[in-house]
Amino acid sequence: MLDRHIMIWIFAIACVGAVFPHLVYPPLLYVISRFRTKSPVGVARPRVSLVISAFNEADVIRQKLENAISLEYPKDRLEVLVISDASDDATDEIVREYSDRSVSLFRQEERLGKSAGLSRFCPLATGEVLVFTDANSIFRSDALVKLVRHFDNPTIGYTVGRQLYEHTSHDASADSESIYWSVELKLKEWESQLSSVVGADGAIYALRKELFEPLASEDINDFILPLKVVVKGFRGVFDPEAVCHEKAAPDFGGEYRRKYRIVNRSLRAVTKVPQALNPFKVGWFSFQLFSHKVLRWLGPVFLVAVFCSSLWLSIDEIAMNRYPGPFMLFTCGQLLCVGIGISYLLPPLRRFRLVYIAYYYLLVNLAAAVAIGLLLSGRTIGVWKPQR
Repeated sequence: MLDRHIMIWIFAIACVGAVFPHLVYPPLLYVISRFRTKSPVGVARPRVSLVISAFNEADVIRQKLENAISLEYPKDRLEVLVISDASDDATDEIVREYSDRSVSLFRQEERLGKSAGLSRFCPLATGEVLVFTDANSIFRSDALVKLVRHFDNPTIGYTVGRQLYEHTSHDASADSESIYWSVELKLKEWESQLSSVVGADGAIYALRKELFEPLASEDINDFILPLKVVVKGFRGVFDPEAVCHEKAAPDFGGEYRRKYRIVNRSLRAVTKVPQALNPFKVGWFSFQLFSHKVLRWLGPVFLVAVFCSSLWLSIDEIAMNRYPGPFMLFTCGQLLCVGIGISYLLPPLRRFRLVYIAYYYLLVNLAAAVAIGLLLSGRTIGVWKPQR
């Protein structure tokens, strides 16, 4: 029989794990980052290879290429590479139309995934800096200038731009993701000032070419490469003025599939670069990585532990004739919150903000739980269908 004191400790630790990344880390990061001076903005104009990963992007690739070749950047210092992952629509034909405008097509005949394509073709790029982006991410005209200007500082290894989601509708999924993403952008800004921004964004980030390393097919390039760069002693900065626009996933189902894929591959990245969690190696970055990402991904584990321990302690309170006790009330509160989230499944209740935000929170944690399960079972995710 478990001792009551042990169960209380389990409950307390699980509560801290569940709450810390959401309610404690953001204000704590803000306060600590205020003691660091922002790095001066550079004016670098290196030769750039803009790398666009594409799979069956015929609907958007022309707009992307027109956007790329119209960017405010010296034309003699910019090349555009499109890596087609065995596209079987008109993507490749459209790209070939731009062959006389510094646009090159590199095709994988077999669909092996984005990371495999980057590993094979990035070494062929002629730029000093690789700028990674997606076929549906549209840069503001000055985004490239703002993104690469930091590279005159030799300590900067990668830079990350600000991705803004365009919502085709003002529904529950769009509003929930907007709230989440607005917090994420603030965390990126404060992390960048304190140490390095944790991870990059596949829609808009830049990397010194000499720091690029071959990737396994299951690697998530915009997370594992920044981890390796920080471990090597370089920094990664977030530039909120380097902006791109992208349409959000169309519904909660799309968000769920996107998040469990990202969490699964990102957790795998941390296991491959464990030095990134060593404070003696990377300083404040280890605290940021653990608090911002690892604890959040382990959220479903903490939530289950909180519920099970509080339920056990509630039963113990009943056995001791102490009711309604604090743990009984806490357990009932958890059930109420879950009930509010699940009530989103009833169409008449979907318009209430409290309901759909609670549902979004449940969905995100369910996605993380599935991702952890896939990781523990050894399953990898190398290719997927874009959520658009």
